[in-house]
Amino acid sequence: MNMQQSLRGNLNVKSRFWQALIVLLRLGAHKKPVEINTVKFGKLLGVSQQTASRRIRELLNAGLITREVTRKGQAVSLTNEGVEALRELYLELKNVFEEVPKFLTLRGEVFTGIGEGSYYVDLPGYKKQFISRLGFIPYSGTLNLRLKSSIDVLNRKLLEKMPGILIKGFFDEKRTYGDVKCFKALINDSIEGALLLIKRTHYGEDVVEVISKENLRQKLGLKDGDIVEVKVFLE
Repeated sequence: MNMQQSLRGNLNVKSRFWQALIVLLRLGAHKKPVEINTVKFGKLLGVSQQTASRRIRELLNAGLITREVTRKGQAVSLTNEGVEALRELYLELKNVFEEVPKFLTLRGEVFTGIGEGSYYVDLPGYKKQFISRLGFIPYSGTLNLRLKSSIDVLNRKLLEKMPGILIKGFFDEKRTYGDVKCFKALINDSIEGALLLIKRTHYGEDVVEVISKENLRQKLGLKDGDIVEVKVFLE
């Protein structure tokens, strides 16, 4: 599979849209509405005014931008979907051109979750695999971290594209449980553990969960609001 096929498959964005999205990103349309007419947009794209106008309509129909009429013409903004597509493109290119580092560092704020961590960690179908794949018996519970910056969220997304250590989902008499991807980790440069990427979760992309053989809150003296650094190993 070549790069163009990979991007189409992963991002579901037409190849002819990328140049326009990148131009709008450079103009700052991910931060605020950018006033631009089709003549100028066409020059930036290297196409005719008619083609530039059509591209704007196509991006609108695809949900990648929004447009509002102004006294000077129109103001264009990238939608969350447009920004996300560009972020995915960045990660794809980063994977191709950069040597994979030995580890990534995430920083997050401790918060109290909804109490499901201990239940899932203790399920025999998961626990046996944690022990065999990670090499330790996990403490009954997870440490919830809300990522502090867009760079941390981006690194989390990069982890989603890495193979990691797969903990396979299973089925019992109650329900089906999904796969969990793990990475061995070092918490606050002192305690070994693992970062979990859970497919089925109530949390958003700005949250990660960490396990260890230790009660991390107790061992590190953590409370809600404290900042924790997690070094996530990729090899």
